[in-house]
Formats: sequence, C-alpha cells, structure tokens
Amino acid sequence: MKTDEFYIHRCIQLAEQALGNTYPNPLVGSVIVYKDEIIGEGYHQKAGENHAEINAINSVKNPGLLKESTIYVSLEPCSHFGKTPPCANKIVETGFKKVVIGTLDPHEKVNGKGKKIIEEAGIEVVSGILENECRQLNRRFFTFQNEKRPFIILKWAESGDGFIDKDFKPTQIGNELTKQFVHQLRSDEHAILVGTNTALTDNPGLTTREISGRNPVRILIDFDLKVPRDFNIFNTEAETLVFNLCKDSEEGNVKFIKIEKENFLENLMKKLYENQIKSVLVEGGRFTLQQFISAGLWDETLIIKNENLKLKNGTKAPDFNFDVTESKQFRDNTVEFYKNIQTWNSPTAL
Repeated sequence: MKTDEFYIHRCIQLAEQALGNTYPNPLVGSVIVYKDEIIGEGYHQKAGENHAEINAINSVKNPGLLKESTIYVSLEPCSHFGKTPPCANKIVETGFKKVVIGTLDPHEKVNGKGKKIIEEAGIEVVSGILENECRQLNRRFFTFQNEKRPFIILKWAESGDGFIDKDFKPTQIGNELTKQFVHQLRSDEHAILVGTNTALTDNPGLTTREISGRNPVRILIDFDLKVPRDFNIFNTEAETLVFNLCKDSEEGNVKFIKIEKENFLENLMKKLYENQIKSVLVEGGRFTLQQFISAGLWDETLIIKNENLKLKNGTKAPDFNFDVTESKQFRDNTVEFYKNIQTWNSPTAL
C-alpha cells in the first residue's frame, strides 16, 4: 500500500510543472486516490485559473467515487474568494472521505482557516506530510508571506581569473548552454533586476528569447533617469518598474516608482512587496550585486564560471566568500549554486 508521502510527492511533481507561470500565486499540486489508485490529478497552471484541487476533481472520470476518496494537496486549500472560489468549500461540498495536506498556507487569509473549514465539516484532515519539501517547493511564496519581501537570487558570470568583463566592456563569458540556462532561470522567476550602468552599457532586453517561456517583470534602478526611453529595457515585451528619485507615474508598460536613496535596499524591499513581486533575479553589475551581498540580502546565488577564459583586466567579480551547495557542468562552463544559510534557516522564512 502506498503511503501519504508517496502521493504528496506526486503533488509536488505536478506543481513543479507550472514554475514561473503562477505568479503571484504559489505552486500547488493535487491528486485524488480511491482504493490506493490515483483517479484524478491536477495542478495550478496560471493565476486566475482553476486551483489544483479543482483541476484534480474535474479530471476524475467517475465522480461517484469522490465521496469514498482521499484528496491530497501540497498546500492547504484556500478559504477565501479571490479570482476563484474557495477550494476548502469545494472539498466540503464534494464530500471527500479524507484530506491530506503537505503544509499549511502562510497567507493571512488562509493560514489554518482552510483546514478548519474542512475539519468542521466532519472530514478527516492530516497535515504536515513532506512539509519541508512542500515549503521548499514554494520557498518564494513563503519568503514573500513571512519576510514581507521577494525571494532574492543573485547571478553573474566570471572568467577563470575573476573578471565579469574585459576592458570594462560587455563580454560573453558563458557558452550557448549556460545562456539557455539563464533564460530558463529568467522565465522561472517573477522579476529581473539591473542597475543604471548595466542598462546603459549592455542595453539588455532582459527577456527569454533563447527559450519558449514567459518574460519576467523588469526592474531598473535608475535614480536620475539616465537610461533613454528607446533602450531595450523599455520595449513592450514585458512590464518594467523603474525605481528613481524623481517621479511616480505609469506610462504604458513602464511604471516609475519614486524611492528614497537612504536605506535604499530596505525601501526597495518594501516597494517590491507592495507591488506583489514574489522573486527577483539580480543580474546587475558588480556594484549592484555587491550591495545585496554586503547587506546579506540574498537567498540563492548562481555563479557561471569559465575557468579556461582569462580576461586579465576589467571589472572584478563581486567579493563573495561562501560554500558551494551544488555545481553543474555545462560543457566548458561550471554553474555553482549557493544558499544563504542565514535566510534559509530563519524561523519565519521557510
């Protein structure tokens, strides 16, 4: 007989298929089991569309079996009306025999309320199954809800001798495989951030042109509005947020947000939270990256290294002295992965 852990693991697998597509909602998967056999599966595919539980229920070919079935869900069923009705109410209405939950939802409108609705209807509820794995799945969502800030990922590429460019000019360090990897990373995260110098020097579009995926929200730190409006970062391929000292305004797909320069990172986190940005990939230059590193304001870091490439001069890579968590080889490039133990071990973060 398969265990609750087996089915919750399947919920996680389903939920992962929607990575990058559910913002600002979390990733959720659900399976329905009748007599130790999965008869229905579903996951939340996109914000505004059906939640995982509803998709799982709708996938069942013989609805007559539902009252004798157990529904598994990686995250506590919602209990409030948003763009869709509460899933907890639908579960009660359907009359499942049992509900198994991976982890409770930290959102203030849920946080135990969904579980309570189901229990008060007389349905057996078990929670905390593969809880760590379910929280890891939604680390962006949990960080946003508990820390009141987006999940922060730092990323840069450096040569074998520790430079991120040659002669202070844009330099291709990664190969074609790591370029595709980075574009997938952009698609997976809610937003991508660069500073003024990177925007002026590289004129990046910050899109996912190398893969078939969604373009992230673009965040530009441009205090004095130096970046010309005909630069790629302002094109209509994605929404752009511009943090500046001058104005608050919305102009087409570009939103200008006025911000104080003093305590900048703290103010930035508040503004991003207010704008419902769940995760940020920081692809800025050395100065921008170093600000985040020095403040300890990061959750994951990815460094693409080309050990065979020696640039000899240019902009030095950020000062970063942490232990590698994992590394992967992409032909002659190595991608090193790091986790910030302090933020990951925070009692509220995950």
